[in-house]
Amino acid sequence: MSDINAYLRAAGLALASLDSAVIERASDVCIECIRNGGTIFFCGNGGSAVDSQHLAGELVGRFRIERRPIRAVAITSNSAVITAIANDYDFSEIFSRQIEALGNSGDVLIAISTSGNSVNVLKAVETAKSISMRTIGFTGSAVCALSDMTDICLKASSGETSHIQEALLVAGHAICDAVEKAAALSESS
Repeated sequence: MSDINAYLRAAGLALASLDSAVIERASDVCIECIRNGGTIFFCGNGGSAVDSQHLAGELVGRFRIERRPIRAVAITSNSAVITAIANDYDFSEIFSRQIEALGNSGDVLIAISTSGNSVNVLKAVETAKSISMRTIGFTGSAVCALSDMTDICLKASSGETSHIQEALLVAGHAICDAVEKAAALSESS
């Protein structure tokens, strides 16, 4: 088997490990948030930071259909805020301080950590829960702090970070699709 085929096979296994019922529950929580005028926040480090921005962009812009913008914010992209918090406080607080400033009861935080143990992501979840936000974890680890802390935790099973990220992006797109369709449906009624 070629290296390319082996890579694609491993990626497919990670994708197949996703639990569609968990994705449905996460979608329902996001839909409820949007219907109630809330905001969906995203956070993560490195590739997960970029995925946070990507998914927020799908909701604010559009994913597959024309509709009004959906309130979504990636708290990974404001370099002035992130570096000020990291400098004045600690890097572990770069997301939690933003959630404390911007989040409201009924909002949703989608926290992405392939290891499930990123301290700054865990602190964001802790802060979100303290203000009655719903929390959704995206991880690749079956046993991790993120899984224990979040209301819903989606896990992509793989020993390779790249495959975890690929599977979680597909799950994120599935959630965007469900939220977008629900938003478009409520616009037409």
